[in-house]
Amino acid sequence: MTKSPRPFLVFAALVAIGIVAPFLGLYPILLMKLLCFALFACAFNLLLGFVGLLSFGHAMFFGGAAYAAGHAIKVWGFSPELGLVFGTLVAALLGLVVGSLAIRRQGIYFAMITMALAQMFYFFALQAPFTGGEDGLQGVPRGNLFGILPIGNDLTLYYVVLAIVVAAWLLIARIVRSPFGQILQAIRENEQRATSLGYDVDRFKLVAFVLSAALSGLAGALKTIVLGFATLTDVHWATSGSVILMTLIGGIGTLTGPVLGAFVIT
Repeated sequence: MTKSPRPFLVFAALVAIGIVAPFLGLYPILLMKLLCFALFACAFNLLLGFVGLLSFGHAMFFGGAAYAAGHAIKVWGFSPELGLVFGTLVAALLGLVVGSLAIRRQGIYFAMITMALAQMFYFFALQAPFTGGEDGLQGVPRGNLFGILPIGNDLTLYYVVLAIVVAAWLLIARIVRSPFGQILQAIRENEQRATSLGYDVDRFKLVAFVLSAALSGLAGALKTIVLGFATLTDVHWATSGSVILMTLIGGIGTLTGPVLGAFVIT
């Protein structure tokens, strides 16, 4: 069966709009915030739309990476690109731990476990001394990308963020259309049949969960660099609810739907 090029055409149109958007009078900070949440929604949709796993705790990965990247850049002196990598790795590690515990259950039990662990992480962020508590982590500098490209200018940073989000979307599209992605969708449609065909279903679900967590973390780390702070809102359950709503409005199991849903909600 030939795979439809329509999602790529729609996304190409969105990218074209994104390239000219700052010159149409739209505020770059707002545009970057939209892009960060669009990536967050696409990462979440990788889990819900293509594996069928509903997580109520994805704010843990988004906000955890936001705090990790912000702390690494501000306190440890990491460059922006290293801060992004560090935040993404922290989110992936959290995803590995949470996923290892949660995928043993299905349905509402899976969702409740992710929510419970996310709330535990929220209270950790509230109490930990390096997160700033209720005030959040403030004053994260942007610095220079790769030591040569100053991203203190909003317009320059906007195109950097746009390039990262486009690359991440293409990665998600590649994952979904790969043999690995086809197995994930088979698990979503009929997990028992996938098991009977010899696939290690739990392993595939765990890998998908970690990938989703890592990409959510990349979105959170980007958001910290853009706005210069990370707050408790990033790890709050309402943020998990918002990304679910973005995916539902845009269309579960579609490649471009979560992007449009994120724009509507944000």
